[in-house]
Amino acid sequence: MKSYDLAIVGAGIVGLAHALAARKKGLSVIVIDRDAAANGASIRNFGFVTVTGQERGQCWQRAMRSRDIWADVAPQAGIQVEHRGLVVAAQRPEALPVLEAFMATEMGEGCQMLTPAEAQRIVPALKADQILGALHSTHEIRVESRDAIPKLAAWLQSAHGVDFLRSTMVTAIDLPHIDTSSGRIHANMAVVCPGDDFLTLFPDRIAAYNVTKCKLHMMRVKPADGFQLGAAVMSDLGLARYNGYALLPEAADLKARLAIERADALANGVHLIAVQSADGSLVVGDSHHYGPTPDPFAPQHVDDLILNELHEVLDLPGAHVVERWTGIYASAADRLMFIDEPANNLRIVMVTSGTGASTAFAIAEDVMEGLIA
Repeated sequence: MKSYDLAIVGAGIVGLAHALAARKKGLSVIVIDRDAAANGASIRNFGFVTVTGQERGQCWQRAMRSRDIWADVAPQAGIQVEHRGLVVAAQRPEALPVLEAFMATEMGEGCQMLTPAEAQRIVPALKADQILGALHSTHEIRVESRDAIPKLAAWLQSAHGVDFLRSTMVTAIDLPHIDTSSGRIHANMAVVCPGDDFLTLFPDRIAAYNVTKCKLHMMRVKPADGFQLGAAVMSDLGLARYNGYALLPEAADLKARLAIERADALANGVHLIAVQSADGSLVVGDSHHYGPTPDPFAPQHVDDLILNELHEVLDLPGAHVVERWTGIYASAADRLMFIDEPANNLRIVMVTSGTGASTAFAIAEDVMEGLIA
């Protein structure tokens, strides 16, 4: 039986990021996943590699590093970058001090404040008469996640020699032995990237982090033929949710106003991100509902809250929803992610904030440095 330096459990973006980091270290790698193809949170998202607005410090630094890795990997793996950059529209007077305070931090490097007219030149559909200004970031990258994740896995296999074992459940790990539904595998080290599965492997260790699950709503919106968005778009609700803005003292007044004017949106965890796909459609979201077992239902009321915010910011005559879906990811109230160490040669890695696409590559580099130190 073939033996590996490293076995990775989970073929979402976190697992694939670890496979890349391990191969850069010269390790032989196998990735094991219970599904035949990617179908979890890693493909049910915006494909939006977000830097601007990530929590200040390590998360923001990891996002910057991960963005650089995405930019390097995408052309090699045949992953198209659909567009770059981000425009955060300030709809209320209280939003402008938040953006200005953000610009005064180290996170404002590569960003600039724009007038409504200047912002509209980047995003022609922006309702310039409905905003007071905007922040423009050049950092962000948008990929189509439902295509990018399979292409990344295929590239890791073909160009880097990573082995994949799919439709296989890992039932126990006692290194160097890994027991699976397809038989025993031998590996000197292992990284478990369980996504939102808290019970199959090391449930007691995972439970210690007080994780729960977050369900989100997303939609694909079809605008008129030939429509070009220009950059990803966010609004005031994002300033109250993304920690890079929301934790600034200047955000208090905006959050207080939103609590009155957008109480329903806040109660449903709604904020706006709009990005564009190659076919011209927009991927739009999202919402956040928490619980140990989120219900499988997607009420229209929540979608309407998202769409109302979209149409307050962008002029999209005739735009209509052509696809809807939900996603579930791990969440924790007191941390963005964790790295747990059951043994010197074993790690559990879980992103608990919906930032996997934006930070996983850098997290994986940190994990691999620790594993082989």
